[in-house]
Amino acid sequence: MMSHMTPHALTGALAMRSPLIVDGAMATELEKRGVDTANALWSAMALIDRPDAVRDVHRAYFEAGANIAITDSYQANVPAFERLGLSHAEAERLIAVAAEEAIAAREEYRASHIGDEIAGRPLLIAGSVGPYGAFLADGSEYTGDYAMSDAEYRNFHRPRMRILADSGVDAFAFETMPNLGEARALAGLLADEFPGMEAWASFSLRDAGHLCDGTAVEDAASALGNIPQIAAIGVNCIPPDMAEDAVRRLHEATDRPVIVYPNNGDVYHPETKTWTPHPVGTGIPRFAPQWLAAGASLIGGCCRTTPDDIRALSALVRER
Repeated sequence: MMSHMTPHALTGALAMRSPLIVDGAMATELEKRGVDTANALWSAMALIDRPDAVRDVHRAYFEAGANIAITDSYQANVPAFERLGLSHAEAERLIAVAAEEAIAAREEYRASHIGDEIAGRPLLIAGSVGPYGAFLADGSEYTGDYAMSDAEYRNFHRPRMRILADSGVDAFAFETMPNLGEARALAGLLADEFPGMEAWASFSLRDAGHLCDGTAVEDAASALGNIPQIAAIGVNCIPPDMAEDAVRRLHEATDRPVIVYPNNGDVYHPETKTWTPHPVGTGIPRFAPQWLAAGASLIGGCCRTTPDDIRALSALVRER
């Protein structure tokens, strides 16, 4: 078991430096390294046969200036691996691998930059906890069109969270959450069973003002804003041109730091698991100054973004 940086790693890092830079896409970079991600497990497939590639991607984002690496566990959960025919123990081991490769990338990065001025910057590992809809692998994380009881959500998410925590992540990333019920269940699980850990909660949106399930973003922010361990609230995997309005609404609705990491503007088709490139190619660095002006404290990229995008965000923040 590895010790955590601090019980309040995210809050502490924000106190040291704001804004913080979150990393970018995993699957896009794995594909560049020859890993096939067109399957129900998506980028988590690499944990089975190419963990070296996962570490390599994390390292590339640290080199590009990221402060936070998100583990390759968005789609990695015990039932998903068992569906592939792996044993329960093998499934648990692979989730641990997701954390271990991110931590190893951070250590490699630190070791190669001893004495650099960048050596002192905060470097955190956030354990990705994707929604139940991601496990369904039918695009449900973009509709929120599912509902389980609080206990069912907790039972689904608990094993992955326990393994990630035991493997040494600094915080959890409750990400791409399409409905408020699931986010509330995760926040409750965090408070009840992981008292030493923090998390951010970020939502997928139908439009700039509403979660995929129709909940107003202001209502989602206030529902989670009174839970001390929720260290930041925000949005991810939305089109970059939707982000500024969403950030402003969240910033006005909560005193928590706001996190935003959109996709690059390409359009995802869940039924075929393919992408259509954005007609003019938006890219996230162009929009980031607006997010910062609207009140964002953590910025990064989601699907289809690259280390070059993160390098541009990092340069932007340094210039400020």
